[in-house]
Amino acid sequence: METGFIGLGLMGRPMALNLLRAGHRVRVWSRREASLEPLLEAGASACRNAREVAASSEIVISMVADAPDVEKVALGSDGVADGARPDAIFIDMSTIAPSAARSISARLAERGVCMLDAPVSGGEAGAIAGTLTIMVGGPEAAFRKALPLFEAMGGKITHIDEKPGAGQVAKACNQVITGVGVASLAEALNFARSSGVDLAAVRQVLMGGLANSRILENHGQRMVARDFAPGFKSWMHLKDMRIVLSEGHALHVPLPTAAAAAQLYSAMLGSGLGEEDSVAMLKLFESMSGSSEMREEGQ
Repeated sequence: METGFIGLGLMGRPMALNLLRAGHRVRVWSRREASLEPLLEAGASACRNAREVAASSEIVISMVADAPDVEKVALGSDGVADGARPDAIFIDMSTIAPSAARSISARLAERGVCMLDAPVSGGEAGAIAGTLTIMVGGPEAAFRKALPLFEAMGGKITHIDEKPGAGQVAKACNQVITGVGVASLAEALNFARSSGVDLAAVRQVLMGGLANSRILENHGQRMVARDFAPGFKSWMHLKDMRIVLSEGHALHVPLPTAAAAAQLYSAMLGSGLGEEDSVAMLKLFESMSGSSEMREEGQ
């Protein structure tokens, strides 16, 4: 199956590499030529724009930053819709608002292109390992056709609903839980640090009780180790929380804990932590507490 991939950043590059490793023929395009090099070395074919990718692919995948980028790739000049084959499938694996996914899907349908929205969870580590959780909205038949591609990139793949935007709704729910979870974990560990007890021991005992979670296991370990290198940057999490709040306002749905977490992510950006991983939320709490560790790290 000829497959196109657009967006070769932190997540997209390893995802496209996993498609190649699984034996799929992949055509790629990126705004930055340097991003193409690892893919070309692995056997991908380069295209000049999204239209050219679509013209030579049965399925085109995008993994870009936000809804305006998806819209440009899909519907802009020299976009996917301009070059799409009959019965083409466009899969957007970015995280965007459900309402944006529904709008783009409807406009692509008018031009004969079927869209699946398939955001992911698992961060850069999951993208590299091919173990991403993939949540998919859109027609069942298109999902079945695309399933071998999803299986090359993910470990848990779920077709949420045939409704456009259903995958993005599931991802928004995921971001509420992870956004609030990371914030509460940072708050708890900063409390332990301020109390003068060992963070690693606190994390270990919490993992044996009802507080245990993958956030405590993975993000907690990174906080204890003070590993703040970006796997999922703080500004990205703020972007996702803003999506959640905007959709909630439109639905008149209360999201008070998500709103509080969004304020903390906004404070991270204001504190110069936007390019660090969301686990750097610990540093924000330490800064507010006057931590000596923050002063030693030059914050």
